[in-house]
Amino acid sequence: QVQLVESGGGLVQAGGSLRLSCAASGSFFSVSNMAWHRQTPGKAREPVASVTRGGTITYADPAKGRFTISRDNAKNAVFLQMQDLTLEDTGVYYCTADLKALGGAWQNYWGQGTQVTVSS
Repeated sequence: QVQLVESGGGLVQAGGSLRLSCAASGSFFSVSNMAWHRQTPGKAREPVASVTRGGTITYADPAKGRFTISRDNAKNAVFLQMQDLTLEDTGVYYCTADLKALGGAWQNYWGQGTQVTVSS
């Protein structure tokens, strides 16, 4: 069974920083794209940043200049360094990954989410 487990969320003051981590575990053959999404209050779930296995990175506008996504292919992990956090960054952050199961097809998996709360 494949799982994505996030960690690193929490409460931070506006202007502060947080680092989110996510690791894939279980039985799978390969990991392709990894990404972070978020759901903020009153808004639909939205992409934040993504990174391919080869290291190509894409940021959504709210993340540009403040967030940095990175990954460790050896550990099947992805990270999101967030700085200059604002109240609008409050929400649940989800890790996603495209994984190829052993003998199976590529599938998209989501983690359970980690809460990020930015206070004034």
